[in-house]
Amino acid sequence: MDTNILLENGTNELEVLEFILDGNSYGINVAKITEIIPYQKVTPIPNAHPSIEGIFMPRDLMITAIDLKNCLQRGQSEEKGLFIITHFNKLDIAFHVDQVIGIHRVAWSEIIKPGTTVSNSEDAISTGIIKINEKLIIILDFEKIITDISPETGIMISDVDDLSDKKQERMNYPVLIAEDSPLLNKLIVDSLRRAGYGDLIHTENGQEAWDIICGFAKDGNLDAHVKCLITDIEMPLMDGHRLTKLVKSNDETKHIPVIIFSSLVNEDMRKKGESLGADAQLSKPEIGNLVKVIDSLVM
Repeated sequence: MDTNILLENGTNELEVLEFILDGNSYGINVAKITEIIPYQKVTPIPNAHPSIEGIFMPRDLMITAIDLKNCLQRGQSEEKGLFIITHFNKLDIAFHVDQVIGIHRVAWSEIIKPGTTVSNSEDAISTGIIKINEKLIIILDFEKIITDISPETGIMISDVDDLSDKKQERMNYPVLIAEDSPLLNKLIVDSLRRAGYGDLIHTENGQEAWDIICGFAKDGNLDAHVKCLITDIEMPLMDGHRLTKLVKSNDETKHIPVIIFSSLVNEDMRKKGESLGADAQLSKPEIGNLVKVIDSLVM
C-alpha cells in the first residue's frame, strides 16, 4: 500500500483509513500505516497481554499482532480479516481488523473533538470523530492503546531524573505545548516540570497554540511568555505541521524554536518537518532527549 499520500506540507489536511470492527467504523491516520495484508497465522506469546495475539514475520521483520477488537472490549477476533501494519513510536505493530473500507482526505478542522460522553479523561482512546456521508468514523488513539498494553513503550517521567543539574536555570524559560491527547499532555507537562521547566502553557491543538502566540505578539510580550514551542503532529483544528509553518513564516514569530514531538517522526515526516523550519524533531518516548533539546535551543 502506498502511504506517501499526504498533501504538500503544512496544508492542515490528513488521510484517514476507514476500517470496520464488529460492524462499526473506525479510523487511523494513513501516516502511521506501512501496509495492509490479509490475516496471517501468528505464534502466540506465553503470558502475554490478552490483546496480543502473537508474533509473525511477513518478511525479515518481526511484528507483534494486536487484537483490536479485544482492545475495544468487543470480544476476540476470528482467524480472518486483515492486518493493518503500522510504524510509530519506533514500533512495528499489526492491528487485526475485520475489513478495510477506504481512505478519506479531510482537514484537521473537520475533525470533531469527542464530547464528554465519549472522551472526558486520560483513559479515552478516541482522539476525534469525522462525519463522511452521514456516517460517523471514530479515530482511535493508537498510542494510548499500545501504552495500555505495554506501559514501558510510553513516556517515562523518570527519564528526566538525571537531568536536575539545570533545574533552577530552566525556570527562566517559558515553554508552550500543543498536544491533544489528555494523557500525553499531562505526561509531557509533568516531565518538564520535574526537570525544572515550570513556566508552561499547555494547549489541546495547534489553533489554540497559534492564537496564544498571536495574542502575545500583538501585546508585544511574546518573548516573555514563549521561549520554545513543542508540538505534536496529529491534532484537531490545526495540526503540528501547519502550526510550524505559521510560526516559521511569520517575521514576528519565526525566531521561536519549534520542536516537533510526535509518534509519527520517521524519515519522511522528518523531511516534512525540516522543510517547514522545525528546529528539532523527536519521537514521543524520548522525554529525556526532549529536555536536552530544549536546553540546547533556549539556553
